[in-house]
Amino acid sequence: MKRHVEFERLHNFRDLGGYRSADGRTVRWGTVYRADSLGKLHGADWERFLELGIGTIVDLRYPWEIEAKGRVPEAERFCYVNLSIEHRPYDQAEIDPDLDPWRYLADRFAEVTEDGAEEIRQALEVIAHAPGPVVFHCTSGKDRTGLIGAFVLTLLGVERADVLADFALTELATERLAADWRAANPGRVMKWPSYGRAPAVVMELVFTDLEARYGSVQGYLKDRVGLPEPTAERLRARLLTGDGDGDDRRARLRIVAADGRPPSLCGTHDPEASPADCV
Repeated sequence: MKRHVEFERLHNFRDLGGYRSADGRTVRWGTVYRADSLGKLHGADWERFLELGIGTIVDLRYPWEIEAKGRVPEAERFCYVNLSIEHRPYDQAEIDPDLDPWRYLADRFAEVTEDGAEEIRQALEVIAHAPGPVVFHCTSGKDRTGLIGAFVLTLLGVERADVLADFALTELATERLAADWRAANPGRVMKWPSYGRAPAVVMELVFTDLEARYGSVQGYLKDRVGLPEPTAERLRARLLTGDGDGDDRRARLRIVAADGRPPSLCGTHDPEASPADCV
């Protein structure tokens, strides 16, 4: 199985399957995906996407981003929910190049974990209760998507080293994400040299910050996000299997990285509908 699902226009579409949990089970392949903007899908990419059998889509972008860049084509075909977990927009291309980039990003993540706690809970509930394959995404599949991905893997009992390594796989897409930005902004200069970067140290700082405030990442998800334990149990029951294929998770990660590749919500476009309508 390959972690990166290859598309022409999407650069950061990944399967979260294959990681081993602390109890020896394995995250199911072909069940939960993370991605950059699905608004870029068309042509052969669209056909490739449909082949994955995804039925539920969690769009983590601001409504104004969706208005500008578009949502997944034919959204009425899916259980589509928009949950903007970030509440304080900022322009990464304009970040002061003299700032510590990883501390700066970790501080923005901290804002998301506090401001967006309710939307984070809803996103995790949709992922836990979706009846089939699900994908969650933002614009680049890096920060907002990276945070939800890290929380999902942590709730599944995947060890921290693997959670951090999965976050850092976005680094394989950095050049293409930056190229897309330049193509979309021909009259601007990218001031921040770390645009599109996602080193593991960023998520390590985020986790350390959450541990300082809440005792653990799980403590944050329980006490601040308010994620019920039955939802966490449902997530594990749905996404973990005891039928592992015997592949070592770190070997698989290295091989993929070496490749260099990186109304109600179920049937309408009503952004005010409850995510519970998707389950």
